Amino acid sequence: MIAKYYTTNDDNSIICELCPHNCHIKPDKMGICGVRRNVNGNIEILNSGIIASSGLDPIEKKPLYHFYPGHKIYSIGGYGCNLKCTFCQNHEISQNVPERSNGFRHNQPADLVAKAKFLPENIGIAYTYNEPAMFFEFMVQTAELAKTEGLKNVMVSNGFINLKPLDELTELIDAFNIDLKSFSDNFYRELTGGRLNPVLNTLSRIKESGKHLEISFLVIPTKNDNIDDASAIYSWIATNLGEDTILHINKYYPAYKMQIPPTSTSTLIELYELAKTKLKFVYMGNLHCEEIGCNTQCPSCSATVIKRSGYHTSLSALDSKGYCKICGYGPIAILD
Repeated sequence: MIAKYYTTNDDNSIICELCPHNCHIKPDKMGICGVRRNVNGNIEILNSGIIASSGLDPIEKKPLYHFYPGHKIYSIGGYGCNLKCTFCQNHEISQNVPERSNGFRHNQPADLVAKAKFLPENIGIAYTYNEPAMFFEFMVQTAELAKTEGLKNVMVSNGFINLKPLDELTELIDAFNIDLKSFSDNFYRELTGGRLNPVLNTLSRIKESGKHLEISFLVIPTKNDNIDDASAIYSWIATNLGEDTILHINKYYPAYKMQIPPTSTSTLIELYELAKTKLKFVYMGNLHCEEIGCNTQCPSCSATVIKRSGYHTSLSALDSKGYCKICGYGPIAILD
């Protein structure tokens, strides 16, 4: 598969232009992601078509709460990531990239789309688990074919991507969930190896594209759980993306290199209550919750329009177009 978004220099070194690292890759070396290698002045994609994990998931697991709620989606992921989060929950596939790809099955886009169409109650394909931009070209080809077959495309991403390739994706992806890990550039640099501003640019660009957007904020004790940091996130979202932007505030559990204790429920509730003063649709995730931070209320009349218990979802007061049956506010969710 032919790689996109790179420039070859006179000395056969390469500038990869897929993500904001803009790696300068010397011959026979790889970029930070570990999956794009310079071979004779061209990029060799080491993970193209390799599926490390797949499954038919509830759409709420992505998480997407306002995009075809109650439906399922075929989810696929590969190897590699352009960030090095010390708390990564999928580090087995994001940080452990096989040195050789010849021992793996290289799936074809047509095969994945055929499987997606075969699976019961499935609405499309979600590119998730690791960072999907790491198999950008394969994702684009798969998404193009899926779109022609009437399937939906979903991307779950860290948002650390350059705007030109992102613009190509917004032509194909129907819904995004983007991680906004902190509003501190130091947090991004020290704990992820990335930077904040490119992620903010990604969020703004997706908003401009008109595609469905939901945001995930993983709350890590002592790292990004202070009120000021959280308040800055919420204010930025409300001002730049709109008060109706969907936000998931998620509980952290020890993973990979970070072994500090899990986020307390009291902290999550405090940050949830603060977010509700600035945003209309806020949820708590990664914890069992039946009464707070799970259901969707109409911002106009406060009626519960979507009820959730675990991954069981019922549309209690939404009409077929996603509007509140009680007062007509909406659309609250995409249903068709």
